[in-house]
Amino acid sequence: MTSTASTPSTAPDPATSADATPVDAAQRRVLTVLVASQVLSGAGLAAGITVGALLAQQMLGSAGLAGLPSALFTAGSAIAAIAVSRVSAARGRRPGLALGYATGAVGSAGVIAAAVADSPVLLFAALLVYGAGTATNLQARYAGADLAAPTHRARAVSTVLVATTLGGIAGPNLAAPTGDLAAVLGIPRLAGPFLLAGVAYAAAAAVLAIGLRPDPLLLARERAGAAGADAAGRADAAQEPAAGIRRGVLLGTSVMVLTQVVMVAVMTMTPVHMHDMGHGTAASGLVIAIHIGAMYLPSPLTGRLVDRYGRTALATASGLTLLAAGVLAALAPGGSVPLLALALALLGLGWNFGLVAGTAIITDAVPLATRARTQGMVDVAIAVSGAAGGLASGAVVDLAGYPVLALGGGLLALAVLPAVVLTARGGPAAAH
Repeated sequence: MTSTASTPSTAPDPATSADATPVDAAQRRVLTVLVASQVLSGAGLAAGITVGALLAQQMLGSAGLAGLPSALFTAGSAIAAIAVSRVSAARGRRPGLALGYATGAVGSAGVIAAAVADSPVLLFAALLVYGAGTATNLQARYAGADLAAPTHRARAVSTVLVATTLGGIAGPNLAAPTGDLAAVLGIPRLAGPFLLAGVAYAAAAAVLAIGLRPDPLLLARERAGAAGADAAGRADAAQEPAAGIRRGVLLGTSVMVLTQVVMVAVMTMTPVHMHDMGHGTAASGLVIAIHIGAMYLPSPLTGRLVDRYGRTALATASGLTLLAAGVLAALAPGGSVPLLALALALLGLGWNFGLVAGTAIITDAVPLATRARTQGMVDVAIAVSGAAGGLASGAVVDLAGYPVLALGGGLLALAVLPAVVLTARGGPAAAH
């Protein structure tokens, strides 16, 4: 029996039917538009990562709550994931993704207003709204897989992810210049990157609203209905009951949740740790840029590895890579910039392994009719776990120090291994 959790479904697929050539052309257009929007949104995503914690520390005068911004915009991304997935399920990916990025632009403007007014309450509220951009950035990867052939799904996901690299690397390195621009405009320097975020998210929304035609999810459903793929999918589900789907969803969610909580916790407090060690914004921006590059740049290779060697093999690799990242970050003497850069690169790489593998597992396991809603709920779990990691990270550093946080995160990532083993024992649906 085919593995629903780790290998592509054997049900007829819209991208592999007789007239696949029009679908191939549509898929190429979809990926081109998604790549353009992800380049823009990557810059917006990087702004909050780079200076969010520092802005909160400056406004609150304490590092104890410096992890709160990450927790808030990650919690906001959980709320937005529900909204984006529901709009996508009802009306297609195009309106869902465009709405999500537009909301992120509004949140960016709110953060700037909060910094000018020196209002922590407004800052926290705006960060919740800003989180919509994070949710949409992740949801876009599913749009890349809607029309992809099952054997190329991970590669399609990775193509969308890698596009975030350009904006993600540029964003942190523009922290200092945008801070200078903010100062000229009479805005606190640390709010400067949110000027970039607002423009970037608004531009990404416009690109999607105008260019994402045909809508990949709607076209996939239309073709699936015409080919009778839904009926075939139901027949397949009868042979391998809902338990197989549940195992796939459980494994994919577990992998992505664990990698997200570890990545967010360590990443959030690294700029604060570097600041405490005497390093400036430019140094922390460089480290975060390397980290974001490692999160997305390896995606094409990761996608090929996932498609070739299996979903669970790369899920296991994610846990081991995150452990190495945590150990290295914990042992880096005096906040060494080169060692922290390497640790954060490994942190991003481990997250990338987990996200691409987990996304492929979920997409393989869930029928097309319910795919968008299930993907949205999975991303809610990812966002909530990230919020918990971000919120806890400041308290852990305040009480025990950054090395304890980094090492603890690495050890937590090893929970991916028993998750893979336990799910595999559930039956063939989890094997491979």
